[in-house]
Amino acid sequence: MEDVGEVMKKRVISSIVMLLIVVPIILAGNEVFSLGLAVIAILALKEFLDLKKSHNKIPSALSLFSVLALLGIVFYEYQGGLVSYSISHRLLILILMVYLLPTLFISKNKYETKDAFYLFAVVILLGMAFHSMIVIRNESFYLFAYLVLIPIITDTTAFIVGTLIGKRKIAPTISPSKTIAGSISGSIVATCLCSCFYCLLVSDANILITIIVSLILSIMGQLGDLLFSKIKRENDIKDYSNLIPGHGGVLDRIDSFIFVILIYYVFLKII
Repeated sequence: MEDVGEVMKKRVISSIVMLLIVVPIILAGNEVFSLGLAVIAILALKEFLDLKKSHNKIPSALSLFSVLALLGIVFYEYQGGLVSYSISHRLLILILMVYLLPTLFISKNKYETKDAFYLFAVVILLGMAFHSMIVIRNESFYLFAYLVLIPIITDTTAFIVGTLIGKRKIAPTISPSKTIAGSISGSIVATCLCSCFYCLLVSDANILITIIVSLILSIMGQLGDLLFSKIKRENDIKDYSNLIPGHGGVLDRIDSFIFVILIYYVFLKII
């Protein structure tokens, strides 16, 4: 067992390194941001493909196709750092057919329809999430920052309050450390602070609508965190990978943000 001090040291160092890499990429925007997201998206895809209990062995050709399909969705109609707001149905149908048809010719228990649907769902989830990140970042840096802050403030507040006064667990079999008190306080603090941030730096939108949307995003971020934790439990793993010392993998860091960014995409024209 590693010493607690060593673990914290690893987490702090990793956090500083991540900030030094990620913050300049976000600030740069356009092609630099898009290229950085492409790398992160591929790493996230690899972590899903490495979840052995979620699927049978994936043929190498389909793993490669998954990378191409993912990038195709992320950069759909890419033009100078910008992407389209919508994804072509033709592209999605093509991806689905490429995944499904090989099940007719590959031996049973090696690649089956459940594996095809798993790959399709993973590529759509990650593709739409990272696609949305590019759209929103190019819409506004402050808008993107607002969405990043929601899960960060929610999780940080929930951890602090849950540690101090949290007793009742929100989902003990999925994430034993999360408490009801922490969850509620996290959403309240994130909603208040991020709504102020939005109204001051993003838009002078209706404050009531901004508060409602911020609250929904905070709640959805926590549900996203729980869902990704459930996937880990189903695969008997603690972290998605060891890519980031002390923090786990890419999916361990962006699980909440994936849900926040996708749900905001639904509200994109409301606030």
